[in-house]
Amino acid sequence: AFIHVVSPLSSTSLTDTCYNIPQRTLTDKRKLLIQQHEDAKELKENLDRRERVVYNILASYLPEESLTDYQHFVKMKSALIIEQRKLEDKIKLGEEQLKCLMDSLPLEQRMSL
Repeated sequence: AFIHVVSPLSSTSLTDTCYNIPQRTLTDKRKLLIQQHEDAKELKENLDRRERVVYNILASYLPEESLTDYQHFVKMKSALIIEQRKLEDKIKLGEEQLKCLMDSLPLEQRMSL
């Protein structure tokens, strides 16, 4: 289980140091995320369409068992890619939290680590 560390460490100095983001920046990020989401939906539709085309072509050449193996491979590959991205996001969050914690320490303590 992944523990989100930010909330217990939300002291004023830590919050000011790492999470004091201007409203305009947040609005720009939101717009960018909305556009990226729309792009992702379009890409997904195209991928789904191509997957159906490839499946139909393979169905005419492969025996049922091989076709089932192919479907399993495609599903597992997608699931593993999603899991990899989630883990990368967790690592990035952990690194950011560690940096914020290190930055919140007095300089003498940082130097001793």
